[in-house]
Amino acid sequence: MNNKKLLVGIVAAGLAVSLAGCAGGGGRGADSGSGSDSGDNAGALVGVAMPTKVSERWIKDGDAVKSALEDKGYKVDLEYADNKIPQQVQQVSNMITKGAKVLIVASIDGGSLSDQLDSAAKAGIEVISYDRLLTGNENVDYYVSFDNYKVGVDQATSLLTGLGLADADGKKVDGAEKKTIEVFAGSPDDNNANFFFGGAMDTLKPYLEDGSLTIGSGQDQFTQAATLQWDPATAKARMQNLIASTYSGGTKLDGVLSPYDGISIGIISALEGAGYASDALPVVTGQDAEAASVKSIIAGQQYSTIYKDTRQLADQSVVMADDILNGKTPETNDDKTYDNGEKVVPTYLFQPTIVTKDNYKEVLVDSGYYTEADLK
Repeated sequence: MNNKKLLVGIVAAGLAVSLAGCAGGGGRGADSGSGSDSGDNAGALVGVAMPTKVSERWIKDGDAVKSALEDKGYKVDLEYADNKIPQQVQQVSNMITKGAKVLIVASIDGGSLSDQLDSAAKAGIEVISYDRLLTGNENVDYYVSFDNYKVGVDQATSLLTGLGLADADGKKVDGAEKKTIEVFAGSPDDNNANFFFGGAMDTLKPYLEDGSLTIGSGQDQFTQAATLQWDPATAKARMQNLIASTYSGGTKLDGVLSPYDGISIGIISALEGAGYASDALPVVTGQDAEAASVKSIIAGQQYSTIYKDTRQLADQSVVMADDILNGKTPETNDDKTYDNGEKVVPTYLFQPTIVTKDNYKEVLVDSGYYTEADLK
């Protein structure tokens, strides 16, 4: 955001355009031959790479980005990669070959597209990393996401609230009954998973240290809790193993930290399969406010999810792409946090919201994200 101030007071339009590329804290802009003159880029092609259609949220993201870009007169190549890295590599390569002027990429594996990022840079194509940070390469110009550490904090806070260990404001409840939990993490090839897990575990740490909480299996490390490609079946299998190894002797499981709604559904399926009643499940968290999980929350099964209004992400990525194509420097609000291993990527962050049965209507329905009929 502060970078825009560099342009204040510049009168000559040509000088303004020449400075726009270096004012963006990493964007290549006009000085790299990316064609940032708005006349050159009317109707330009924008490549949009999404990881999968398995998750409802990625379908919504892709459709929203495509629609908004087309409303601005751009052509769009939208591709989904079925969670297959080679497929996404080929799709992004094809976008570059077709002459895309900007790439918007939600990666499967943040470090798998380095060759494509190098090719994009040579072609003067700017890259917006969408929700999942592209890592290990300096040719990532911008990042748009939610405060992923805060997502983890919110997940853990909702778990503590559901367990009665913290109040609605997240403040510790003195004298509460001790609880036993298990923790799950996201996919190790997704940089966000580390932020989610870090925020959650930092929030749970005081409760673990004073004995208010116990992780029954002792599996408290990211590598032990990780769920490759966020796969519900993988999460279900791990939960089944945990039940058999730790809880078959009568130890009570009170809660499960889950980083994503699909994983939550796998966990709940394992619990119900092991004999837990649907109306007496442990407290289970989630993320993404997917319709199936919101229905589960309404039914009293899953306890909470973290709502990230992906309409905001889609809108902001389109604003960024439009700015780039018109020789402007995209606005960012965090230029310090997201180091991808080669550079700190200028970032625009949004804030998440905890959703439970008590507030789902206000947050999700009243905002127009869902209709009441969607959640029946």
